[in-house]
Amino acid sequence: MRMASFWHGVSLIVLVLLIGVSNSKANLASPPHRHSHSQLDVNHKKPIQTFRPYNIAHRGSNGELPEETAAAYLRAIEEGADFIETDILASKDGHLICFHDVTLDATTNVANHTKFADRKRTYEVQGENVTGWFIVDFTLKELKSLRVKQRLSFRDHRYNGKYQIITFEEYILIALYAYRIVGIYPEIKNPVFINQHVKWSGGKKFEDKFVEMLLKYGYKGEYMSEDWLKQPLFIQSFAPTSLIYISNMTNSPKLFLIDDTTIPTQDTNQSYYEITSNSYLEFIRNYVVGIGPWKDTIVPPNPKDNCLGQPTDLVAQAHALNLQVHPYTFRNENQYLHFDFHQDPYAEYEYWLNEIGVDGLFTDFTGSLHKYQEWTTPYQKKEKNPEALLREIANMLKDDGY
Repeated sequence: MRMASFWHGVSLIVLVLLIGVSNSKANLASPPHRHSHSQLDVNHKKPIQTFRPYNIAHRGSNGELPEETAAAYLRAIEEGADFIETDILASKDGHLICFHDVTLDATTNVANHTKFADRKRTYEVQGENVTGWFIVDFTLKELKSLRVKQRLSFRDHRYNGKYQIITFEEYILIALYAYRIVGIYPEIKNPVFINQHVKWSGGKKFEDKFVEMLLKYGYKGEYMSEDWLKQPLFIQSFAPTSLIYISNMTNSPKLFLIDDTTIPTQDTNQSYYEITSNSYLEFIRNYVVGIGPWKDTIVPPNPKDNCLGQPTDLVAQAHALNLQVHPYTFRNENQYLHFDFHQDPYAEYEYWLNEIGVDGLFTDFTGSLHKYQEWTTPYQKKEKNPEALLREIANMLKDDGY
């Protein structure tokens, strides 16, 4: 048995105990506040790699398993993800959960629950009327009674109905209990909508609760600081006002997400061309360490033949201002690969990492990106002399009380 598989099994057992099985009650979703020192001790874990662009598991390994589930995150960790990415929303009773859409329709079995038939609503979301079953109309206990399914019809549906929605706390524990140091990459999702429909005591906002959860579990420190390297974190949002607001509460690194050229920011209603101007990037870099653009805004494809067009200067602009660039989303299926890559996702990785020069990739297929990077930019093995190895063993025994 491979060591990674062994620890994957241990992690899975821990998560089953913490998250509960299909009949668990909502209160079982809250993990204990005390953790075993040996389980969470980062000093003896393999550190996060920082010598090559980051492998960011987009909603977990969701090319293989239903998105944003414990199973998808555990799979991504086993496959080599540097960071596991998630979207954070809130339930009716104020619990923070991991889920991408404000409606439950696309990725849960909510439509099969007759008791929820009368919960269908129409709300305005980012300037458009949307109809469906909204997360903000369900308590955590009710959300836990649902089961998640694969979003895309052409992906594997064998795991539909097997997994629950998980909370922000449960997601954090998946990373903390991993056999190596794994970063988290949570998004403050639709903050305008959430703050309109969910209220917390003391006048607190969605952003306040989000940061409180991170601080509760020890996430702090500027990018590449000692604290950050022990518990790596990037905070992301499409809402610049949310990122600016939380900058007074945490110095953890933040990334400003950038959508399609036709979609304005959800909170300030600024156009794509405004937020990618040099003047705006110079302003926002006071609050963020990077940007996360949709990849087609960096290299726009030709809509007539699905071949790549001329790259923009967005990456060069960002790098000139010392901003990282983490584009989204990389997918292995042919319908997502431009013809230039000849149905080869490795050719796409090669182009973006070496020619465009980005600093990280959001991918639905963590394993393939990890294999590509291990083949092209592998870890450098450090030879240890016998004396150094003996010292290391002695220090480990000392730390364990011997």
